[in-house]
Amino acid sequence: MTVHNSATLIPATPLPRSRAGLWWGLLGVTAFSFTVPFTRVAVENGHMTPLFVGSGRAVIAALLAAAALWLTRQKLPRGKQWVQVAVVAGGAVVGFPLLTSFALTTAPASHGAVVIGLLPAATAVMAVIRGHERPGRAFWVTAVMGAMAAVVFAAIQGGGLAGLHWSDLLLFAAVIVCAIGYAEGGLLSRKLGSWQTISWALVLASPLMIVLTGIAVAQQPPTGTLIEWGAFAYLAVVSMFLGFFAWYRGLAIGPMAQVSQVQLTQPVMSICWAGLFLHESIGWPTVLGGIAVIGCALLAVRARNRN
Repeated sequence: MTVHNSATLIPATPLPRSRAGLWWGLLGVTAFSFTVPFTRVAVENGHMTPLFVGSGRAVIAALLAAAALWLTRQKLPRGKQWVQVAVVAGGAVVGFPLLTSFALTTAPASHGAVVIGLLPAATAVMAVIRGHERPGRAFWVTAVMGAMAAVVFAAIQGGGLAGLHWSDLLLFAAVIVCAIGYAEGGLLSRKLGSWQTISWALVLASPLMIVLTGIAVAQQPPTGTLIEWGAFAYLAVVSMFLGFFAWYRGLAIGPMAQVSQVQLTQPVMSICWAGLFLHESIGWPTVLGGIAVIGCALLAVRARNRN
C-alpha cells in the first residue's frame, strides 16, 4: 500500500522539499495568469454568457479528467478524502470560474487582476486555519492590510466605498472560495496526487456543471469569433485542467506557504496580458494598487514562514 492509495492511515506528509516545488508552482501560475484576460475576451461581447463560460469550461475539463483517470486506472478517493475533493470542487471548479466570469462582464481584466492579487495572502490564511497553525501578529496585520488595500483600490476606481460595484464583490468572493480550494487541494495532493486531486474534483462537480451548461445554452446558444472560442478553449483545457497539474504538484512538494509566494507574479502577468491582448490602458491607480496588494500579500506570506 502506498501513500497514493491509502485512505486514512498514512499522515499527510509533504513530498521531499526542493526547488522543484517553486518551479512547478511558477509553471501553474503562468498558465493561470491568462485566465482573467481570456475570460474577459470570452464574455465581453455577449456572444457567450458568463454562465456558459464558467460552467462549460468545467464540463470540457471534466471529460479530459475522466479520460485521464480511466486510462491510468486511478483508484477512487476514500472516506474523508471525498469531503476534501468536494471542497476543492466547490472552490476551484465551481466558485472561482463562475464568480469571475460574471464579474468580468463589466470589470476590466486589469482591475480584476489587482483584486485577485489578494489570492496568495488568502491562500496562506486558509492554509494556516486548515493546518491549525498559530502565526504571530505580523502575519494577521499584513493579511488585513492586503485586504484593505484591495478594497481601497476597488473603491477609488469605483468613485468611493458607495461606488463599489457588484463585480468587485464577486471578485472578492472568488478570492475567498478559490483560496479555500487551493489550500485544501494542496493538502489532499500529498495523499491523492496532484493531477488526481483536480481531476476527481472536476468529475465530482460535473453533474452540476452539465446542468448549468444546459441551462446557459437553452437561454442563449453560444456564438463567437474564432478568438473568443480560442479563449474559451484555453480556459477549459489549460486554466481548468492542465494548469492545476503543475500548481497542485508544486503545493504538494511544498512548503505550501513558500510555493504560494509564486502566486504573487500572477496579477503582474495578468495585467501585462490585459494591456497586450486587450489594449487596456494601465494607469497609475492600477499600477499603485497592484503594488500595494502584492506587497502586502508578500509580507503576509513571509511573516507566516518565519513563525
